[in-house]
Amino acid sequence: MGDGMMDFTTITYETLGPVARITLARPERTNAINAAMLGELDAALDAAEADDAVRAVIVRGAGAAFSSGFDLKEQMERRPTGVAQWRPILRRDFDVPMRFWHLPKPTIAAVRGPCLAGACELALACDITIAAEDAFFGEPELKFGAGIVVMILPWIVGPKLAKEIILMGQDRIGAARAREIGMINRVVPADDLDAAALAAARHMAAIDPALMRETKRSINRAIEARGMLDALEAALASDMLIEGEGSPDKAQFMDIARREGLRAALAWRDARFPPAP
Repeated sequence: MGDGMMDFTTITYETLGPVARITLARPERTNAINAAMLGELDAALDAAEADDAVRAVIVRGAGAAFSSGFDLKEQMERRPTGVAQWRPILRRDFDVPMRFWHLPKPTIAAVRGPCLAGACELALACDITIAAEDAFFGEPELKFGAGIVVMILPWIVGPKLAKEIILMGQDRIGAARAREIGMINRVVPADDLDAAALAAARHMAAIDPALMRETKRSINRAIEARGMLDALEAALASDMLIEGEGSPDKAQFMDIARREGLRAALAWRDARFPPAP
């Protein structure tokens, strides 16, 4: 499995020479991001950041998916209500994906299959995103009464496209379209995905890490200078209110999910909208 492994339950962490590779490893749940996974991602990124031998980081999903996003099943069971209960949950949901943006080492998302909602935001926060031909992206949150945690999409694709994707809850944006609008860097055959991500990571790992750190920081700062970090915090504060107050659509979605299961709730959600032309 590579040069070094660390023990986790929801992810795997391995070092392949100068590259740390994190795999979201809940394939039976489409690698849904739960509280445990957020904690383990945080610890894995701490390890990658502290290890001078690691010069680049890859994040990918186990099995046929990158990730379906934050774990709705866990939400159904925990039933958080009110801003006070939602605040720490959403703070963590925000901070961990944004670590891929802030990490002093280059970050690469290698995406196959679904990459949705919070997971899409995590992939957008990475420096480079490479997708398999079967990958698809999207932000379905508004379709079932949830808000956007990391409102980074407008900063990547611009306001017009971001509004279309987010306000319509688009969740089947194919790899070619994602590449065309600048959500991702490139598309490769599914069988080549891991090799392509590793090649990119090893290439960047050959560059002096101090130079890499300062240059990544300079590029990030140029975007942040337009007010990105303040805007993301303001959007997070809005989401805390949205989830704290609870949309009637979300309440109904969760009721159906508890009664009949998540699949039935998703069917109810999709039936509310006119069929796509």
